[in-house]
Amino acid sequence: MKIFVASDIHGDSKACEDIIAKFNEERADQLLLLGDILYHGPRNDFPGSYKPKEVIRLLNAMKDKIVGLRGNCDAEVDQMVLEFPIMAEYTYIISGDVIVYATHGHHANPYERPALPDNAVFISGHTHVAMDKVIDGMRCMNPGSPSLPKEDSKPSYIIIEDGRLELKSLYE
Repeated sequence: MKIFVASDIHGDSKACEDIIAKFNEERADQLLLLGDILYHGPRNDFPGSYKPKEVIRLLNAMKDKIVGLRGNCDAEVDQMVLEFPIMAEYTYIISGDVIVYATHGHHANPYERPALPDNAVFISGHTHVAMDKVIDGMRCMNPGSPSLPKEDSKPSYIIIEDGRLELKSLYE
């Protein structure tokens, strides 16, 4: 199974369209969204194409392929309009011999992780900064944000397939 991981769309319809196009180009089987799907959040400016109703329409059209997690900007009202679950704080994925722990990142983060086995990879969003590095002996990844990248980060995504994980640029 090929899993496409994205985070922090923040209601940006153009970013959502680009994610879906790249998802299709990658021929992925499942889209894992790490939260902050619809609302831009009080600390962020409006994304360039802030159209959360369009993001709802786009994502609901592929609801059978989405696993969603809750971010700090997601609320029960978001779950009322999205036709796939988004209220889980984290999920585990087993790919090959690798265990992936995925979460939004506002509770657990690369520096304050839950106890995980040695063969685990920790994935989170939240910071809007794409990352793939080893922290305290564990590989930690972040797909960044397609709508509001920070710290000169490029809009990116992660592909999980057969125990391999790769951080890829959304626009290359």
